[in-house]
Amino acid sequence: MSRSPVIVGVADAPTHERGRALPGATVLSIQRDAARGALAQAGLRMRDVDGLAVAGMWGMPGPGAMQPVLLTEYLGLEWPRYLDGTNIGGAAFVLHAGRAAEAIRSGQAETVLIVYGSLQKSQAARALGGRPAMFSNQWDIPAGLPLPVGAYAMAAQRHAHVYGSTRETLAEIAVATRAWAALNPAAAFREPMTVDDVLDARMIASPLGRYDCCLVTDGGGAVVMTTEERARDLRTPPVHVLGHGASASHTSIAHMPDMAKLEVAEHSSRQAYAMAGRRPAEIDLAMLYDSFTITVLMTLEALGLCGYGEGKEFVRGGRTGPGGAFPVNTNGGGLSYCHPGMYGLFTIIEACRQLWGLAGERQAEGVRTAICHGTGGVLSSGATLILSTENG
Repeated sequence: MSRSPVIVGVADAPTHERGRALPGATVLSIQRDAARGALAQAGLRMRDVDGLAVAGMWGMPGPGAMQPVLLTEYLGLEWPRYLDGTNIGGAAFVLHAGRAAEAIRSGQAETVLIVYGSLQKSQAARALGGRPAMFSNQWDIPAGLPLPVGAYAMAAQRHAHVYGSTRETLAEIAVATRAWAALNPAAAFREPMTVDDVLDARMIASPLGRYDCCLVTDGGGAVVMTTEERARDLRTPPVHVLGHGASASHTSIAHMPDMAKLEVAEHSSRQAYAMAGRRPAEIDLAMLYDSFTITVLMTLEALGLCGYGEGKEFVRGGRTGPGGAFPVNTNGGGLSYCHPGMYGLFTIIEACRQLWGLAGERQAEGVRTAICHGTGGVLSSGATLILSTENG
């Protein structure tokens, strides 16, 4: 009996009006509906779920401080054996998938549901930006550093100094991502965009302009994981979880070990590659957290998809966009598709759709192995997941 962990269902919440939740939606109903959608794709029901992972900034202080417990009640789960409410920022759900894989492999759970929901646009709240001036943040916030964008701008300035990346480099990433979004009917922003549009946009925190920054939207999603054995009786071909890893280094950007390198991603991906028995050259698709364009550039280098300092050439000329040699963020990413505050779950959802061949007009060719990477905080945490249509 194979207890190899696989993904068998995914779903994301529908939105309208450039990323606003449908009328009447709540943070809980978004997660419920996404969970039902992912389970339905697999041919499972809520009663089949015996493991739950959830994270977010909603409902705190209050019942949201115990989100796995509240969702157990709301979804009507019966005595789940596995619970995970770990929050390491936007990387949390990629971490959840890795932990769920081990829980499934060891027999702690049979079917794990990973969910997320947010109404940050409708509620006009950017909770992750309101970091208090305490602990290590007591030094940069009183000095006027706008968070999180100011921290990423500092990293962008340092990367430019050390490796020669430019505003045009970052603009290439925004344009390629928007080109993917133009092929995604669910994307909040689909209008064509040029490098000049990015360069001419309002400056937010130099060198990052408006189109270098992720969207603020509502949204949510769900992922269902189970055993390879169980998947044989289900509707959807399994997506195999080959490897995973996670790491963290700091909360304040002032304590980042090297502001020109995303070393947390280097460490987390090293674990994932070793477990999967894969090399960066064997990856067909990358789904990367794109809170800002600089996040993508630094992640590509840290994951070994190109060398440090080679990112500026790697993304040149639409290479990561539709028709390019290496597809990245094919749903339009957090820059153009959606960004409900914590984006990591959507990297897994899109990677699975590409591996299943269900991405429609934006389907990339020859996708058999994908890497998903989530980034949390201000380049603070990282989690990596390697997925494949093949087991081993």
